[in-house]
Amino acid sequence: MSDGFNQPLGGNTMPRFGGPATMMRLPTQDTAAGLDACFIGIPMDIGASNRPGTRLGPRQIRDESRMIRPYNMATGAAPFDSLQVADIGDVAINTFDLKKSVDIITNHYREVLKHDVIPLTLGGDHTLTWPILRAMREKHGPVALIHVDAHSDTNEHMFGEKEAHGCPFRRAWEDDCLLNDKVYQIGLRGSGYTAEDFDWGRDKGWTVTPAEACWHKSLTPLMDKIRAEIGDAPVYLSYDIDSLDPAFAPGTGTVEVGGLTTIQGLEIIRGCAGLNLIGCDLVEVSPPYDPAGNTAVIAANYLFEMLCALPGVKRR
Repeated sequence: MSDGFNQPLGGNTMPRFGGPATMMRLPTQDTAAGLDACFIGIPMDIGASNRPGTRLGPRQIRDESRMIRPYNMATGAAPFDSLQVADIGDVAINTFDLKKSVDIITNHYREVLKHDVIPLTLGGDHTLTWPILRAMREKHGPVALIHVDAHSDTNEHMFGEKEAHGCPFRRAWEDDCLLNDKVYQIGLRGSGYTAEDFDWGRDKGWTVTPAEACWHKSLTPLMDKIRAEIGDAPVYLSYDIDSLDPAFAPGTGTVEVGGLTTIQGLEIIRGCAGLNLIGCDLVEVSPPYDPAGNTAVIAANYLFEMLCALPGVKRR
C-alpha cells in the first residue's frame, strides 16, 4: 500500500511468474466500492464471425500484464499514487446466448457505475461495447467516442442477427448513446461489401480516419485535433486490437493487412490524457492465434496506458 492506494505486486517481492493472476497482480474485490478505476474481464466470443477464442482473452491479458511496473517512464504517469485501483473479476455472461449476455453486461455495468469509478474492460469480442455504452448513457448521457479498429462495426445485421461483433456501434447509435459530432473512428481498412461501407458513420457526422491516412506518420497531431474538438465532454475509448497490423497482433479473429503500428497505438492512447475519460475497453484478443502471447502483451500494456491517461492521474 502507498498512501492507502493498492499497488501492483512488485517483481522483487514475488517472481513475475508467481503471485496472483490478476491484472498487473493487483488486489481483487467483488464490487467497485471505494475504487476510482477498476479492471473487468468479459470472457466472450459468441459474437465473433470468424476465428473464435476471445473468450480466453481476459485471462491471457491478465497473465501477460505481470511484467508491467507501476510508473510510466514515458509520460511520468503514476496511476497507483493517484487512484484506488483493483481487479473486480469477470462478467458471468451466458456463453450459450448472446442476446441474454448483452443484457447481463448492461446490468453488470449498471451496478459497477453506481460507484464513482472508471471501468477498464478486458475483452472479449467487440459486441460487448454496445451493452457497456447503454449503461454509460444512463449515468453520463450520450458520450463522445474514440473507436480504434480495422472495421467500422456498424453493420445492420450479421446472419440476420442484430447482436454481433460487427454491429455494436450501429446499435449504440440507435440507442442514442453517442454524441454524433464527437465520434472518431481510426484505423479502418480492408475490403467491404459495398464501396460505401465506411460512409455510414460519416453520414451521421462521425469522423473517419482510415488506416491509409495513418501510414508513415505520427498520430499525435490527429489526437491534438480530437482532444480540442471533444473538449470536456464525457468520452469512451474502445480499442480493438485488430486495429494493429497483424505483424504486431496476429492473435485476433478478423485480421486485416496494412494496420497501425504499436507506436501509433500508444500515440492514440497517450493522446487521450486530458480528456474526460469515463471508460475504456481493449477487445478482440484471441490467444489461440498467437502462441507467443505478444498480442496479449500489447493489450496489457495498452490497458495500463489507458489507466495512465485517466483523469486525476498525477505525473511525476
